[in-house]
Amino acid sequence: MDWLERMNRAMNYIEQNLAGEINGKEVAKLACCPEYHFPRMFSSMTGLTLSEYIRRRRLSQAAFELQNNSSVKIIDLALKYGYDSPDAFSRAFKNLHGTTPTEARSIGIDLKAIPRLSFQITIKGDVEMDYRIEVLEFEIEIVGVKQKVVTKDAFMMIPKLWEEASTNGFIHKLIDMSWENPQCKMEGILGVCGKQATITDEEFDYFMGCRYANEFSSDMEKIVLPKSTWAVFPNITDAWQRLYTEWLPTSGYELADLPCIENYLAPDRVPNSELWVPVIPK
Repeated sequence: MDWLERMNRAMNYIEQNLAGEINGKEVAKLACCPEYHFPRMFSSMTGLTLSEYIRRRRLSQAAFELQNNSSVKIIDLALKYGYDSPDAFSRAFKNLHGTTPTEARSIGIDLKAIPRLSFQITIKGDVEMDYRIEVLEFEIEIVGVKQKVVTKDAFMMIPKLWEEASTNGFIHKLIDMSWENPQCKMEGILGVCGKQATITDEEFDYFMGCRYANEFSSDMEKIVLPKSTWAVFPNITDAWQRLYTEWLPTSGYELADLPCIENYLAPDRVPNSELWVPVIPK
């Protein structure tokens, strides 16, 4: 029940600030969720990115204002709802509604109303959630490179980093390294998200690497994680969707002060990805 109230608090904040600045950090804070993780969870639960939902709600409200206030100026609506110019606003408006803001003033024009989201109680738990607990009784040495990521844009930036790594051959280098004397089940290509599971800074280091204990080239570096306990979930996308709303509230665990790790396995593996979440007993 708590998570339901938190998500609706976040939605209330968005609704109250459609005509102003919406702070992504504040949205995540109200939902009691790490800023980096909230957009992923939101997208998985709703099928929309957070920015797309906000954009659609603003354009929906703009359409209501055009219908209800014949004297409102388009340039004022553009500035009110976060657009730099009337032209940019008009293009976005037409993409959603299929008509221009000027035409939308007319009676009988078809427009799209985008309802505000609210989270309600639904039946959960009818689909089992696979996981395992891994207790690693040794330090984890990960070799790779750091990339600076803007927290609010991480949902878009990180896939682009992996695309670039595939293009320039870095992923293949990591694959070759990961096959050398693997030490535990975290044997894939790893994405280490910041320094803690809860990311609150505006930027964080995303470390792209693999488990490796041998000598490595000077263009790479090593991070070491201490002995720790991990909840491991198959399928990264599904895991992000259900971690906070289904597993964590009833698991008897809470997040440890270590980063979450995305573990990408061979394409022919089933599943071909895992989410490693650092946990400690409550």
